[in-house]
Amino acid sequence: PAALAQAADPKATIAELDSRLTKIGAPRLEGTDKVADKDVPAIFFGARKINNNFDVVDSIRKSHQATATVFVKAGEEFVRVSTNVLTPEGKRGVGTQLARNKAYESVIKGQKFCGQVEILGAPYDTCYDPIKDAGGKVIGVSYVGFKK
Repeated sequence: PAALAQAADPKATIAELDSRLTKIGAPRLEGTDKVADKDVPAIFFGARKINNNFDVVDSIRKSHQATATVFVKAGEEFVRVSTNVLTPEGKRGVGTQLARNKAYESVIKGQKFCGQVEILGAPYDTCYDPIKDAGGKVIGVSYVGFKK
């Protein structure tokens, strides 16, 4: 049971997601990209574009059975550009926006948020971490969650 409790630890899991991303390279925005039917900024870690690239979020699902997402900041919204969260139709939930919830209120100010959030009607234990560029500006958000 101790191993299970540790396995479903959003703080440890987001630390792993963030470290996998930063190992690829420094985060930055460059140009725009189509995600679902939206044109949004393209977020890169190093030379790798994360929009519509699912390697990292899928590796987190494989190692932790966690949901994981990278959002890009588009205006005042955060749009899912890489996710293993599925819609009710069974498609990846890319192009959808972070709800204006407690997590949004923290990350828009550049602060991490960990706590329970409802996603598509189900409660999750989550952590959201702002992704900042070299200048310290919030350009996106990383997320992990465990369905309760």
